[in-house]
Amino acid sequence: MTDKTVINPKTHDSTFKWLIAAFTEDFFKHYFPEIQIGEYTFFDKEFIRKYDALKESLKGDLLLMMEVNVDGVLKEIVIQIEHQSERKDVAERVFEYSCYAWLLKKKPVWSMVIYTDDAIWRKPVPDRFWFAYNQGKGKQFCHFDVIKIKDEKSGDLMRKHSLLCKLLALKADDREVDPEALIVAVYRAAAAMKDELTNDQLLLIDRWVSLYKKIPARMIDKIRKEIKMDFVETTISEHVFNQGKIEGKVEGQIEILEKLYQEGLLTAKQLKAKIEPLRHKIRQLTT
Repeated sequence: MTDKTVINPKTHDSTFKWLIAAFTEDFFKHYFPEIQIGEYTFFDKEFIRKYDALKESLKGDLLLMMEVNVDGVLKEIVIQIEHQSERKDVAERVFEYSCYAWLLKKKPVWSMVIYTDDAIWRKPVPDRFWFAYNQGKGKQFCHFDVIKIKDEKSGDLMRKHSLLCKLLALKADDREVDPEALIVAVYRAAAAMKDELTNDQLLLIDRWVSLYKKIPARMIDKIRKEIKMDFVETTISEHVFNQGKIEGKVEGQIEILEKLYQEGLLTAKQLKAKIEPLRHKIRQLTT
């Protein structure tokens, strides 16, 4: 019997956003292999500061300024990535937010929507929005790319070298794949790349597996020990410690932990276990 994980939609959204942010280049290489990209920066926070009223609806979205090869030349454009955890026509929303993004950056906008629901669709969702009309051209449409994770086969993703693909395999069509083999593939790839991965990426991998596994937690522990992936256990502490050093104070570490808890990346029990020693340290420093 598997451990059934009930996932808060906000946690689901933030985790997918985290995945793309942590493996941005791999994401574009997998879904748009023919398109050359260059330097990129995220500007979600700038966008929210400008359009504060949209803050809640942007929880799972990503906004980037990215160099993209257009007509043989790298040109800076806006990348708008929207995440949807259920089948829904979001064409109007995509167009509206792309207009806001254009107003902020005055650059062309490339929009895409990623659907991560578990349903097998019989027909696709709209990938364009009718926004204008003129006599010569007739209807004018805003087009965007649609990515449906469940359309991909887990077996195919597992065979790819990319760690991102192996992680996506846990959310793809896994009907012909052993769920234990999926976890083994993820941890073996992560162990082989340990020296190349950041603590943030290691923390994401652990979080991703805990959310989307289809085998009991005890089997996960066994796999991790066999592949020598126990080091993942320390990444939350290391991540928080390093972030706290940047903040220059113990309180900074507490703030990071509380943020992880609010985003669903720590349980209440984990939060308490990690935060109590820090509070004890503050009491020692102030007495």
